[in-house]
Amino acid sequence: MRLSGPARRITIFIGESDRYHHKPLYAEIVHRAHERGLAGASVFRGIEGFGASSRIHTSRLLSLSEDLPVAVIIVDTAERTEEFLDEVAELVTGGLVIVDDVDVHTYSSARPASGADPATGGRPA
Repeated sequence: MRLSGPARRITIFIGESDRYHHKPLYAEIVHRAHERGLAGASVFRGIEGFGASSRIHTSRLLSLSEDLPVAVIIVDTAERTEEFLDEVAELVTGGLVIVDDVDVHTYSSARPASGADPATGGRPA
């Protein structure tokens, strides 16, 4: 898949302990994005934060480190992310979902695909 130029980023802020059918919610979101063929998704674990509850969660205190903030970031075209947002809305019952228009500068695999020529940036010669 090639992605460059105008795109859209979905950022989902949830808690590390949020679950979907006994599985981490962030994992469910990433797996569904992968199944739908979206360009990419990453999960970032925060070391401190607070949200709508105004309760601070931090990794510095053991008693408060049980539900650290997590950000799931997904990037693809505006059309494909728009389709996925309905699914995100069903999964995320508490948290924050933001959407921004972005410009993709570089999107490439670290490894050339089979038959790809590294001299041409990974594209087959």
